[in-house]
Amino acid sequence: MRNLVAGNWKSNKLMGEALEWMNGMGPWLAQNHGVRVMAAVPAPYLAVCAEKAPEGLEVLAQNVSAEGFGAHTGEFTAEMLKSCGVAGALVGHSERRARFSDTDAAVAAKVDALLDAGLVVVFCCGETLQERESGRAEDVVLQQLQSGVLRLGAERMDRVVVAYEPVWAIGTGKTATSGQAQEMHACIRKWLDEAFGAEVAQRVPLLYGGSCKASNAAELFSQTDIDGGLIGGASLDPHDFQGVLEGHPGLNR
Repeated sequence: MRNLVAGNWKSNKLMGEALEWMNGMGPWLAQNHGVRVMAAVPAPYLAVCAEKAPEGLEVLAQNVSAEGFGAHTGEFTAEMLKSCGVAGALVGHSERRARFSDTDAAVAAKVDALLDAGLVVVFCCGETLQERESGRAEDVVLQQLQSGVLRLGAERMDRVVVAYEPVWAIGTGKTATSGQAQEMHACIRKWLDEAFGAEVAQRVPLLYGGSCKASNAAELFSQTDIDGGLIGGASLDPHDFQGVLEGHPGLNR
């Protein structure tokens, strides 16, 4: 399903608050038709949240190790995530790239680890303000995609989601206009088409990940190549998140 909205809690909530969120989403999800819903929760809560998640919610990790089992203190493997009932993980988020030195090569290795384990990859890509203002936005995003997913075999793309996150519009209060967002999403769809053909390109969900909230969700999600969103702050409260979901044109209640 291309219609998809994923929440990213980042480093927020305590365990009890996480379970309250799950309970708060249950009644809404029971009435949801037409939109696939995910939530990327902090690592300490993954097993419990995956077990307690209401029907219709897929739990994601916010990261994964590129290594397998072994002497990698502090890391967790894709197989560990799978054994906990986790559906997949975010990879390449701008905060991981900028603040935790996730290079294109490291992100690519994480993509492979998740796919090898049969999990979903939510691949994040996007440009900084400096890169956009210098006219390099498309080049930067294309390079990230080439190293991360465009190199894959077409048969693996059924478990790949691409989230475009303009770095300059994350946590800043700024939002790309719906036209700017659609323009980059159209480029991504075109690159997917060139790499895999139209049939595959049309199946891959493309999410917008820059300060999307209830007030602008409908406009963003109505764009031709924007299939949903990767939602940060507006996903922390279940009612706010439901407001974003209500803006999706694919919702059938």
